[in-house]
Amino acid sequence: MISYNPKSWFNLIFALHKSDTIRILWKELLYMGAFSIILTFLVLHFFPNAVVLNQLVSVYALIGFVISLLLVFRTNTAYDRWWEGRKKWGELVNDTRNLAAKLDSLNPSEVDRDFFKRMIPNFVLATKEHLRLGVDFGELHLTEEEKAFLETKTHVPLAISQMMQKRIQELIKKGDFPVYSSWILDHNLNALLDSLGACERIKNTPIPYSYSLFIKKFIFVYVTTLPFAFVINFGYFAALISTYVFYVLVSMEVLAEEIEDPFGIDDNDLPTDQLAQRIRGNIEEVLS
Repeated sequence: MISYNPKSWFNLIFALHKSDTIRILWKELLYMGAFSIILTFLVLHFFPNAVVLNQLVSVYALIGFVISLLLVFRTNTAYDRWWEGRKKWGELVNDTRNLAAKLDSLNPSEVDRDFFKRMIPNFVLATKEHLRLGVDFGELHLTEEEKAFLETKTHVPLAISQMMQKRIQELIKKGDFPVYSSWILDHNLNALLDSLGACERIKNTPIPYSYSLFIKKFIFVYVTTLPFAFVINFGYFAALISTYVFYVLVSMEVLAEEIEDPFGIDDNDLPTDQLAQRIRGNIEEVLS
């Protein structure tokens, strides 16, 4: 995730960051500009007196209004997914802190304290990687026995949760933890799994294919035929106008596509790496 000062207008306007849509779409902008110039040339030289072209401005203004409504809904939907993902990771921060604080109050032994000091951050780190391509065991603090066990599992965060739950039940049976501690700690362990499930739902439920396909086709047809509406009044400037409108509309779609899956490594995705390391630091401090 990019850190920036939202009040620095001058820097934001003239910055050309790698996540800027100009750098993403520059080839498409060149193609669109060349196509618009060719189309404008053909209209001006072969259909200079076409009366129907003068009537297209109002039609395209109406269609542009419809597209703007679709894009507003599209970007709002994508941002809702991004913001819900951020809320779930905020809940992960709170629930891991609560779990560590409750475990510390039960005064576990040094061996058990070390186990939970490793496993709570391991759950978060495994969740982070699980929502991407797969778990990187190099990030996790594991014993050889624990690593061998987790390598046999397809859902590593769930397996880590099971390991913590099993350890708690063993401590209760031994009498190291009071019986009532089970339901107290279960609440936070279940909350961790709830947040994980919500993040999986966001990741595994993309925008419906037909809806995404329709928007892309709608924008493409609208922009490629836009020079017809402006060529009579603006001449070759119609190509410039069409290219700029193409940049605005397609940029909104590109941004929506990027933030609708907020758990990756794109510039505008959630800072899950930083959040996971923050959680590790908090847990180690609480259980030290």
